Amino acid sequence: MRYDLDDLRLFTQVATEGSITGGARAMHLSLPSASARVRALEAQAGVPLLIRERRGVRLTPAGATLARHAREVLAETTRLDSAVASYAVSGTEPVRLVAGGSAMHQLVPAALATFLRDHPEYDVNVKERRTVRSVKILAAGEADLGVILDDEPTPLRTEPLADDSLVVIGQAGGVLSGRSSIAYAEVAEHPLIALDRGSPLTLWMEERLGPHAPVPRYRTLVPTLHTVIILATAGAGLAIVPRRAVDAITSIDICPLEDAWSTRAHLLCYATNAPEGAQLLAEHLRAAAGTPPAAASVLA
Repeated sequence: MRYDLDDLRLFTQVATEGSITGGARAMHLSLPSASARVRALEAQAGVPLLIRERRGVRLTPAGATLARHAREVLAETTRLDSAVASYAVSGTEPVRLVAGGSAMHQLVPAALATFLRDHPEYDVNVKERRTVRSVKILAAGEADLGVILDDEPTPLRTEPLADDSLVVIGQAGGVLSGRSSIAYAEVAEHPLIALDRGSPLTLWMEERLGPHAPVPRYRTLVPTLHTVIILATAGAGLAIVPRRAVDAITSIDICPLEDAWSTRAHLLCYATNAPEGAQLLAEHLRAAAGTPPAAASVLA
């Protein structure tokens, strides 16, 4: 015996609402149409499915069984539709996103996870680039949206996204214990863990420290912030990382830097005529950063 899926949807709504009127409303049907379809379903089943009362309906044992199996069938149909849809070719151009290494650590993955789930019609091409390069790419129309730092002038439309200030981290109970702040000159006196020399964060810091800054001893240079944080937590050395990367970690000591250059922020930066997909992705980036929608500004 085969049942029509729309009839099953109606019946599960009737069962949920406890009335044919409620089921009809949920399915956007007229009451006579919904009643006729329920009677036809009972005729097809060959047994009563509902007990009709003055203030609604109750399921018969057969009706309860049908409702339970109908929900399972409808859920499986939804999963099947999603699985097949995942192979469909998107009818829209991919959204092109550029972001620095700090944003790529947590912010961008969190936003992509919800965006790709909620908008199957869009794909996203992601590239990790330093802010200076990202701005050039966006200005040239080679990307649609960027997560950049606030220290690179651009005529493009921008808006605040999240704090990305740098802090020093180390093993709990170690040399940072009890400190309210520390200068980079003192940090450099201790063995350090850092990102590879070619990483955006390392290059950004070197540009601001200048040639006369203290030369630290790096115990190791690694490719990801995740590895830096694990090693610093284990006591292998101190590390300078974005505060947002470690805010949720309670097993380390976190100490703000006293140096002015350590205070920085992320901005959303839009290409001229950014497509709708970029606007939608920006909403997910704001949500991942915990930032409410803000009026865009232009940094000269």
